[in-house]
Amino acid sequence: MYSFLRLRSCGVGHNVPNAYYYSTRLFPRRAMLNVPGNDLKKITKATTLDLDTVVLDFEDGVALSQKPEARKLIPNCVKEVNFGRAERCVRINSIASGLQNEDLECLLPVLSHIDSIVIPKVETKEHVEAIHEYLEKNNAQSVVILAAIESARGLLNLREICESSNKLAGLIFASEDYNADLGATRTPEGQEMLFARSTVVTYAAAYGLQAIDMVCIQFKDNDQLLKECIQGYNLGYTGKQAIHPNQLAPIYEHFKPSDDSVSFAQEIVTTWDANQAHGKGVFEVRGKVIDLPMVLWAKKILGKANISLSS
Repeated sequence: MYSFLRLRSCGVGHNVPNAYYYSTRLFPRRAMLNVPGNDLKKITKATTLDLDTVVLDFEDGVALSQKPEARKLIPNCVKEVNFGRAERCVRINSIASGLQNEDLECLLPVLSHIDSIVIPKVETKEHVEAIHEYLEKNNAQSVVILAAIESARGLLNLREICESSNKLAGLIFASEDYNADLGATRTPEGQEMLFARSTVVTYAAAYGLQAIDMVCIQFKDNDQLLKECIQGYNLGYTGKQAIHPNQLAPIYEHFKPSDDSVSFAQEIVTTWDANQAHGKGVFEVRGKVIDLPMVLWAKKILGKANISLSS
């Protein structure tokens, strides 16, 4: 399900990531719940949910007049609020908007409490490199980047985007802005987006990245959500964006770790425990070399499958 064995050489001379980076990059993001960063009620609600990833939003989910409020609330929440097992992610305003600098400035004191940053409307490698350099400059080594592809230009520049940073953990397909850019008409069948969705997931697979599928905007239409989940999973997506808590259970059901991934993870953890007792840090499972990063991945998989590590 995840291309977890591929090492890649990325632009601007970045080094191979460390074990913590790998465990964060491979964090199963089956459902990413977008929450407006200025809405304390919705943020509080998110703390009661079983989330893979909570995305605290500075961007489209927040009116321009409310962005200063989001810049006050989000830093406090990522530091003080208990989101349980959820990955703490923030979505900044796009690089082209000019609004991102204030977002990044307010996050400086709490970068150690953030797991990932979504960059919306990514169109060139420079958009990703700007955030990579920000994270490097501020010694935020454990924070990874998720790039949202929302335009024709972004789609055509996917190769350079994927090669722009070794902090890049995944690609997100954002359907509404993409359709608006093309002048396409959104249909329940989604044929108008098939090329774009396939292209995004293909590049993600080629570069060892996760691929997060589009939002189902009909949040009260469970049949449409199920249809999109099946389509996305069959295309190769590893997760899906959500905008309402009611969307989480169907998404989890369709994007849960495969039986083979779970079985492989159990073998890794069991063999790791046995080898640790004999002082061995590297071993083999199913013909693959296993070390600490892979063990971290395996434990995440078992956690998402609700399997006890002691079982």
